[in-house]
Amino acid sequence: MSKPLEDLASLTTEQRNPRSLHLDDMPTSEMLNVINDEDATVAGIVRGQIPQIARAIDGMAERMNRGGRIFYIGAGTSGRLGVLDASECPPTFSVPADLVQGIIAGGDSALRLSSEHSEDSREQGAQELQNAGFAIDGKPDTLLGIAASGRTPYVLGAMEYARSKGGLVLGLSCVANSPVAQAADIAITPVTGPEVVTGSTRMKAGTATKLVLNMLSTGVMVRTGATYGNLMVNVRATNAKLVDRAERIVAEATGASSEEAAEALRAAGMIVKTAIVMLQRKLTREDAEAALAKAHGVLRDVLG
Repeated sequence: MSKPLEDLASLTTEQRNPRSLHLDDMPTSEMLNVINDEDATVAGIVRGQIPQIARAIDGMAERMNRGGRIFYIGAGTSGRLGVLDASECPPTFSVPADLVQGIIAGGDSALRLSSEHSEDSREQGAQELQNAGFAIDGKPDTLLGIAASGRTPYVLGAMEYARSKGGLVLGLSCVANSPVAQAADIAITPVTGPEVVTGSTRMKAGTATKLVLNMLSTGVMVRTGATYGNLMVNVRATNAKLVDRAERIVAEATGASSEEAAEALRAAGMIVKTAIVMLQRKLTREDAEAALAKAHGVLRDVLG
C-alpha cells in the first residue's frame, strides 16, 4: 500500500536542502554553483545502484530474447522521462516501435501539459497497462514503474497488474524503502535527497532517473545484439547520412576499405550485420543471414 498523503512531507525528496536555504538571495553565479554542486552528487549515487541495474538488464534481456517487450510507466516528470527513453530506442537501435513503450498518466497530452491529477488512481494505471497489451498472449514482458517519490498510486496499480500477469516487475524511485521498491522484483533506488528547490524532483531525482534509463535501455540493447563493440550495427541506412554511417561501421568492424564496405553493404541489401558477416566470414548473403538467425542476431556470436 502507498503512504497516505500526510506522510508526503516525510519523504527525503520533500525535505529542505540546507545548501539552498537562501537561494533567492544569492548572486546568480553562486546560485548556479549550488545547483551544479548538487547535480554532481547524482552520478555517484546512481553508481551505487549498478548491481541492481545489472540484474534488471539481464532479466529484461533474457525475456526480450523470448519475445518479451519493455514497458515504462510513470506520472509527471517520471512519465515524461520514460516516454522519452522509449521513443529514442527505435532510431538509436533500429528496433520496432512497440518493443520499448512508454506510458504516462494523462496520456500523450501530459507530455506537454501537466496532468498530475491522473497519478492518483491505481485502477487507471492498471487499466492503461492492460490497454497497452502488457503480457498479452503470454508474452514475457517487463514493466518498469518510475516514481521519484516511490508512492504514486497510478504506478503502483500498474505494477500490481504486471505481477498478476507474470511479468518481470522493476521499480525505479528515489526514496529508500518506498512502496514502489517493495512492489518490485528488482528495485533501483538512487536516493538523491533534498532538492535545490524543495520538492522539485525534476532536478536531481529527474537527472538520476534519466541516467538509470540510459543504462537500462542501452544495456539491454547491447545484451540482445544491437551493438558490436560500441558500433550501432542495427542502424538502418534509410537516408544519405545513415548510408554513410552504415558504410563507416562496416569498414570499422572489418578493416575493409570504404569502397569494399559500400559494395558489401549493397550486396547485403543495406543490412549492416549481414555485410560484416559476409566480409569477415567470406559468406554469401544467404549464408550470412542464416548464421545471424542461428545466433539470434548477435554479431559477436557469429564472428567468435
